[in-house]
Amino acid sequence: MIETARDNGHRLAAVAAPAALPDDGQDKSRAGSSQQRDSNRALTLDPSQQFQEMVGFGGALTESSAYVLAQLPAARRAEVLRRYYDPQDGLGYTLARTHINSCDFSVNMWELDATPGDYDLHDFSLAPMRKWLLPLLHDAIKASGGRLRILASPWSPPAWMKTNNRMDDGGALRGEYAPAWANYFVKFVQRMKAEENIDIWALTVQNEPQAKQVWESCIYSAAQERDFIKNHLGPALAGAGLSGVKLLGLDHNRDLLEQFADTELGDPAAAKYLWGIALHWYDPGKDFAVSARVHARFPDKPVLFTEGCYEGGRTIGSWEHGEGYAHQMIGDIRNWVVNFMDWNIVLDERGGPNHVGNFCDAPVIVDTVTQEVRYGPSFYYLGHFSKYVQPGAHRIGSSGGPAALESVAFANPDGSLAVVVLNRTDAAVSFTLAAGGEALACTVPARAIQTYVGAVR
Repeated sequence: MIETARDNGHRLAAVAAPAALPDDGQDKSRAGSSQQRDSNRALTLDPSQQFQEMVGFGGALTESSAYVLAQLPAARRAEVLRRYYDPQDGLGYTLARTHINSCDFSVNMWELDATPGDYDLHDFSLAPMRKWLLPLLHDAIKASGGRLRILASPWSPPAWMKTNNRMDDGGALRGEYAPAWANYFVKFVQRMKAEENIDIWALTVQNEPQAKQVWESCIYSAAQERDFIKNHLGPALAGAGLSGVKLLGLDHNRDLLEQFADTELGDPAAAKYLWGIALHWYDPGKDFAVSARVHARFPDKPVLFTEGCYEGGRTIGSWEHGEGYAHQMIGDIRNWVVNFMDWNIVLDERGGPNHVGNFCDAPVIVDTVTQEVRYGPSFYYLGHFSKYVQPGAHRIGSSGGPAALESVAFANPDGSLAVVVLNRTDAAVSFTLAAGGEALACTVPARAIQTYVGAVR
């Protein structure tokens, strides 16, 4: 059993396995209400019920993360990457998201082709990525043992392609540049492979298409994004022989998920180019069931989680942030989401750098003055999933348990089960973990998370 707890110093610590109980975990000498209370405490697994296949876990490799890591001595920088990506000694991250052109978590604003009117993209170049971002991508891939899959998202087309002639402050893609913008994606994927030997696993059409931000942003309605996919981006990727690159719609908050899914996945001409649809967590409602409803309507189109973090930079390293990650992951995964991707893997002591002052927390914080590296609670909470739930695992049936606990369970490809149990209350909670005729007497400390890994005999 693996445990992280606020009050006992455990951080992804292996602790003694709980005691096995006879039969189904109930004491046969007890009667009536005692048996009922024991039954209410039982978290029961059913590996015969298998749901979505998990794609993996990871975080975003932004220019800001790259810049901060570059301020560290080489050995300390390598240690951070090892602790994130190494499949044995680290968290075993297998997914990463990065940006096409700059984003808010870039050192400044930049484009891969800044030449106005360059419809044929003669001046397209990866040069703006080479100082900070590309070295991080290469080193993260190496630290993962080559397992890392890269998803790339644009925050904005180049300014000259937009209605407001700016990368920031919203605006929209000008219709006459839709073919050129579609070809921009093609160029990016092709150049990353040809010049850097980096495969792009997946693309999203637009980061947060319904958000007009003071940083890089571009507005699409669901219908506009659908039409760009079916008339331009999908055909451009297919025509370049890149149909194997997975394409995702939306890439914005879950309260928009049904609208964009119905519009994009409900249109066969667009849906044939879309592998799935992506969500973020920055909506106030937190209706986890929305992804289950979308899955019910479009069961062959996976729902991915592509970004979430705690904004503002005021409470960096808060224990509640770790708990919040686990709560979100359990809620989404129990509703058919197939992965989790955090936002920046590393930020500085302010929660930046960010060229518009939009500071955030991150699981790893580097003090760029003292060069101290701090691994926050969210780093360990994320590891309770990424380190023990293997790519290709399936969520399995799980039910019951005390109301104070949140949980989700998986069957791994190697035959093991992984069960994550979260306690966000201020009191320890006891329960029985039951599967395959076996039962364990378990206790989760206050403000703690546990992962149980083992095989059902």
